[in-house]
Amino acid sequence: MQASPLPVTLSPSLPDDVALAARGDRRAYERLYRVHVDKVFTLCARMVGDRMRAEELTQDVFVRAWEKLAQFRGDSAFGTWLHRMAVNVVLNERQAEKRRRERHDDGIEDMDTMSYADARPLPVPGLSLDLEAAIAALPPGAKKVFVLHDVEGYTHEEIAAMLGITAGGCKAQLHRARLLLREALNR
Repeated sequence: MQASPLPVTLSPSLPDDVALAARGDRRAYERLYRVHVDKVFTLCARMVGDRMRAEELTQDVFVRAWEKLAQFRGDSAFGTWLHRMAVNVVLNERQAEKRRRERHDDGIEDMDTMSYADARPLPVPGLSLDLEAAIAALPPGAKKVFVLHDVEGYTHEEIAAMLGITAGGCKAQLHRARLLLREALNR
């Protein structure tokens, strides 16, 4: 007598989970979360350099992904779509933080900063480089690639996936950005 085979339970594939989650299936979304949460957290932590903030941003990414999942068309892999969303969430958070700081800066300097600043020598005009201003003046595409590659440390392939360009296009944008920065800083 032969033993009957054990029943096989098929687990849904990733594309199945994406489709199920887009229709509101929370269990499918939980499976997607478990597959991608470490990658999203690592990306956020690398971009912000703060574990607690990275955890908050990771939650924000998955909340936004849940809200926007119906708009996922499947033109790229779900992981790529989620990666791009994580980058956007972090960059938007940075912009919001910058706006908050500018809004709350009423021109009164912090006493600790003032005493520390008083001990430092005054900058000599013409010797200090305004790298931030030079980066801000770059064309948008070159600026994004420069910041992601030279500041954030992404590879050309990662940037290409995030921005929807080729790795060669990424290298060309980076070369252009460096040339423009060199020109701006040599003036």
